[in-house]
Amino acid sequence: MPIIELRTEINANIEIVFDLSRSIDLHKISTEKTNETAVAGKTNGLIELDESVTWRAKHFGIYQKLTSKITEFNRPNYFADEMISGAFSRFKHEHHFEKLNGMTLMTDIFDYKSPLGILGILADKLFLENYMTDLLSERNRIVKEFAESEKWKQILTE
Repeated sequence: MPIIELRTEINANIEIVFDLSRSIDLHKISTEKTNETAVAGKTNGLIELDESVTWRAKHFGIYQKLTSKITEFNRPNYFADEMISGAFSRFKHEHHFEKLNGMTLMTDIFDYKSPLGILGILADKLFLENYMTDLLSERNRIVKEFAESEKWKQILTE
């Protein structure tokens, strides 16, 4: 059961970083490589507590659906989303935000369990943990890029 933890320092207001991180529209931009689209639930805008979204994406050459729900929410410091249905046995993605030396420190903690028992554990070690780390890192790169420029205004309306 891998736990991926990523820390990203972003030179932007904590509220902007928080809202970009829960933006369905920005998530679509950050996952263009996997053709990820929101197909049910909250399909655009900012996702809120108790809302869910179903994503359709192509991973490892196969289209898959995954539904996650916002289960914890404390703007602008923290939110968590958890898988309701999808390819994993389970996952919880915690998003932490704190002010740090005039910047925002964004910390992701992605705790998941792969399906298929020992085969899933083997897949984690061989490729899946690295694959998931790369997906999350790309998402964080896009959040940082938009937050540190005027691009965030394309996503968030004041």
